[in-house]
Amino acid sequence: MTDIKLVKQLTESRDRFNTEISKRIVGQQDIIDHILIALLCRGHTLLVGVPGLAKTLLIKSIAELLDLNFSRIQFTPDLMPSDITGTEIIEEDHNTGKREFRFFKGPVFGNIILADEINRTPPKTQAALLEAMQEHKVTTAGQTYTLEEPFFVLATQNPIEQEGTYPLPEAQLDRFMFNIKIDYPSFEEEVAIVKSTTSGIDNELNIILDRGDLLLYQDLVRRVPIADNVIEFAVDLVSKTRPQSDKAFTAVSDWIEWGAGPRASQYLVLGAKAKAVLDGRPAPEIDDIKAMARPVLRHRLITNFNAEAEGLSTDDILSILLEKDTK
Repeated sequence: MTDIKLVKQLTESRDRFNTEISKRIVGQQDIIDHILIALLCRGHTLLVGVPGLAKTLLIKSIAELLDLNFSRIQFTPDLMPSDITGTEIIEEDHNTGKREFRFFKGPVFGNIILADEINRTPPKTQAALLEAMQEHKVTTAGQTYTLEEPFFVLATQNPIEQEGTYPLPEAQLDRFMFNIKIDYPSFEEEVAIVKSTTSGIDNELNIILDRGDLLLYQDLVRRVPIADNVIEFAVDLVSKTRPQSDKAFTAVSDWIEWGAGPRASQYLVLGAKAKAVLDGRPAPEIDDIKAMARPVLRHRLITNFNAEAEGLSTDDILSILLEKDTK
């Protein structure tokens, strides 16, 4: 099948996907689109939002629609690395009486992993998941196990409760393609949510894509052509977030301690490619790069004291950056 036909097929699948997921999820279209883009790019996603905004339901529904194995890990202060990766247990062979170690796989051996409240567990346990995210492998007792593809981690953080939490270090945050903020629904959306969730009706979802289709579309995204000027715009935008760069705006130098690294440029380009094919377009444009800027860059900028004193968030600084680039 040609790439043009695959792009058309993917766009049609996206429309059917949105129709199906709307049976359970009201609104949040931008969030759904960004999660789909991350899936197509083989990138992991960090979701930041208060409890009760249907994060778990959304992710479980996506796993159902794509016929993927779903695992949920509730991160707590006493969670151990082996609770994520798996553990070895001594088993006795009833025929021979011989005892030997057998590895029992942990919840990380799934396709879509929900890491709930990842900042509630100590760094050693966080590292066990983050290593699997990076390598797509788990090593225990000298044995390496390869995780089944596709492998996609969605980690959640509660922005309100910070007591007793272990914030992810910047180097580990960089492993997430997107940082997506989930806001409260609008009044109309909340009315629709209450109606649907208090009626006792459980809407069944139809499978839209299978594992093979998703892997095919992931390969397609990598093959999407992109013009040099679009790549240069992405790299230029990332360079402007670095105070040490000669491209940095004065405002950036005043408010940012450290800017984004090359991985941000890669994810901007990959995200723009995925957005283009989902919209049915053969190649991405500069506007696609701009659409990816906030979720890709917001967790990669480290603000300084000046920004905190002026009450500026990374989103505020990115808005100023993008506004200057538009002019």
